[in-house]
Parts: sequence; structure tokens; C-alpha cells
Amino acid sequence: MHSSETVVVGRVGKSHGLDGSFVVENASEAPERFEVGAELIVGGEPAKVVARRHARGRPVIRLDRRVARGAQLEVPRESLAPAGEDEYYVFQLVGLRVEEEGGDELGTVTDVIPGVANDVLELDSGLALPMVEDCVRVVDLANGRIVVSPGFSGRTS
Repeated sequence: MHSSETVVVGRVGKSHGLDGSFVVENASEAPERFEVGAELIVGGEPAKVVARRHARGRPVIRLDRRVARGAQLEVPRESLAPAGEDEYYVFQLVGLRVEEEGGDELGTVTDVIPGVANDVLELDSGLALPMVEDCVRVVDLANGRIVVSPGFSGRTS
């Protein structure tokens, strides 16, 4: 992995007030990403958070330079805290092949949808699988695959 890899943690939303502050859309669930003093990468260039508040539950931040609306807010991948045991970042799961124990390939992860009880793996084949222990047996990042228990795909053999 080269050090230039970044992960998107939000997007520049509509401006908020007259001082250059803006609402962060699709904000990462890690609030420390938007603390005053935190560094983000916008348009390939670093920008520091110089002010932060909340509006309707969403972070509103001001950076030390002007940025275009709609621009992605990114952080270097290595700045992410390592995921805890049995925790994964969405970007680690998207693109993994999903197969049932016993070998049937079910599709490729296109998204991870946060759910009330558990997250849901969305596959390009149209399947949605719950991220629960009973279903997900192995997340094998090294080999790019997730192994799931039979029976969750709704397929009958």
C-alpha cells in the first residue's frame, strides 16, 4: 500500500453562515475527523479544520482555505485507527467476493448498509446479507473474500 491512499470521510455541503463554514455531508461516524486542528485532504491538498460546530446533528466546519462545494473530504488511510477485532471499514469490504461455505459464489460486495440491529452487505447480485456471526463465517481480506453460512442467500440447493 502506498502512502497516498486516502479514504473519504465526508463531502463539502452547503455553506453555513458567512465565514466560509459548511455542512459536512455523508460525514464519517468518527467525530474526531472534524475536530479543530484536524487535517483533511480536499482536492489533493491538505486543509486544517479551524472551527467546528453542529447544526441539526450534522457537523459544520470551517477550513483554513476555501473549498468547492461537493468536494470530497479525505484522510490518509494510515491515519485511520485500526479497526478493532472483528470490525472492518466499509472500504475494506467493498469489492470482496462473497461465497457460501461449500463454494457457491454469491456475488461481490458493492456496499455496506448500516442497519438498526446489524450492518447489511449489499451484493452486485442483488442479495443482501446480514453482518451477523451466524451468517458471516470468515472475512478474508488477504484473499479478497467473505465466506458466509449456507441458507442466508435464500437459494435452495
